[in-house]
Amino acid sequence: MLFDFETLPVADRYKLVVSTVVPRPIAWVVTQDAAGVVNAAPYSFFNAFSDDPVVVGIGCGPRPKGAAKDTLENIRATEEFTVCLVPETALGGMTVTATDFPPGVDELAEAGLTKVASSKVRPPRIGESPVALECRTFQLVPVGHHTIVLGRVVAMHVADDCILDAEKKYVDTPKLGLVGRMHGRGWYARTTDRVEVPRLTLAEWEAQKTKG
Repeated sequence: MLFDFETLPVADRYKLVVSTVVPRPIAWVVTQDAAGVVNAAPYSFFNAFSDDPVVVGIGCGPRPKGAAKDTLENIRATEEFTVCLVPETALGGMTVTATDFPPGVDELAEAGLTKVASSKVRPPRIGESPVALECRTFQLVPVGHHTIVLGRVVAMHVADDCILDAEKKYVDTPKLGLVGRMHGRGWYARTTDRVEVPRLTLAEWEAQKTKG
């Protein structure tokens, strides 16, 4: 079935996109305002986009009444934030931080989550997250009522027990236990159900065609 995005209402386009572009990694974004008050919120309009520099992007929409969310206001004010990836063991706490608390509320305290000092930026990272990226603002891109926050990663923390070989930078990815966002308001995907399909070189592909 064809859906014409140039004629559909915003709400319908949103429903179609979030029901089909799945699973999406979840960025647990931690920021501070100018007074040092910590804010944390999860975003699934998120991914990594480059490796030199390493840049991640987060799509920040407005509050239901149209005002900018604390995450965006804090990033505009301080130009620093952390991105903490969400493991299955912290899904309950993540859903608490998704609550639309009023400005000034410390979502991490509400959720009983642990603040851990970052190494290069002021906002803390979340102790329950096995992967945390320390970021500085690379660019803010207005897109309709969203703002795409592009952050340059200046440091990364990975849980010690998920490192296979620190010198070679080998990570035990399955052990991270991360989750992805699925459809609807409460559906998520585990990363424990995987399928491996080796990629072919051109020579391997040509040889395979010859045999066929």
